[in-house]
Amino acid sequence: MVMNSRIVAVAQYLLFLILAAAAVIWFFLPRPDKVGLAMQAVASLAIAVVLVKLAGAVRADPRPFVVDPSIKPLFAHPADNGFPSDHTALAATVALLVMTYRKGLGAVLLAAGITLGAARMAAHVHHWQDIVAGLLIAILAVGIAATTWRWVRPRLPQRLDELACA
Repeated sequence: MVMNSRIVAVAQYLLFLILAAAAVIWFFLPRPDKVGLAMQAVASLAIAVVLVKLAGAVRADPRPFVVDPSIKPLFAHPADNGFPSDHTALAATVALLVMTYRKGLGAVLLAAGITLGAARMAAHVHHWQDIVAGLLIAILAVGIAATTWRWVRPRLPQRLDELACA
């Protein structure tokens, strides 16, 4: 029973800790890095949302408790499409964004995001492929945003770059 409550806590609340940690890390970045991380966050999160919606529209994966009614989820959850795991996609996207500026801290957040996905599987609300798809979506979204930022940043008007450094 204690183990189940820990799984539920991780599955439902670790995401908030990851987001809060990323916000604290962002706060301590130098101003130009703050701007870069914020720009990439907006882009990658938008890309991730679109990819999650597309993946869910292309592939249906009923949740474990829907496939096998003898399985009971550890917390109340709608019986909707579980593919991909949007919690894992969001957690991994945030972690990978942080990793572009603070490798070690980002790696810790990524491990937390993977733990979140594992807890959601243990809670019977996702299959392993839902978690893997969430991770892949995060990698793709952050990769696109980071590549775009590396291309756009040097082309910004000088004045805008000075504002970022002020």
